[in-house]
Amino acid sequence: MNFFHPRHGRRSLAQMISDIQAYIHEEPTANYKIVIGTDSQTREKETIFVTAIIVQRIGKGAIFYYTKKRHKAMRELRYRIYRETEYSLEFVELLKEKGFFGFGVNIPMEIHLDVGQQGETRKLIQEVVGWVTAVGYTAKIKPESFAASAVADRFTK
Repeated sequence: MNFFHPRHGRRSLAQMISDIQAYIHEEPTANYKIVIGTDSQTREKETIFVTAIIVQRIGKGAIFYYTKKRHKAMRELRYRIYRETEYSLEFVELLKEKGFFGFGVNIPMEIHLDVGQQGETRKLIQEVVGWVTAVGYTAKIKPESFAASAVADRFTK
């Protein structure tokens, strides 16, 4: 799986984790938050899913990476939103498997969902927020879900 950083370009999972750990160790006393979100865009023949990971140094900036997955076009909104949620949760599990959270820093984490009170996705809020919170994570929806609705969205185009 390849990740992309706006300045450093393509990064492996190991490189991304190392970059993030170095970023945190630059200012170990700062407050941090990890945010993960996925968005999708369906075109004529395919749906592109982009998952973003953002590490915020609260009040002092952030770094982010993203990865893309391509699928045959998915037209059904419910299925796409479920797949977005699944990809975000799978990414957290992948990070756990690689020891990402074991480097001695207790950092809060949020899963950002591309659903909100406006539009068709409002019908799915309870389901996907319930899923994320049931597995132990904090879920955010629009307008607070910037990882999905702004960062990941930008790279689906």
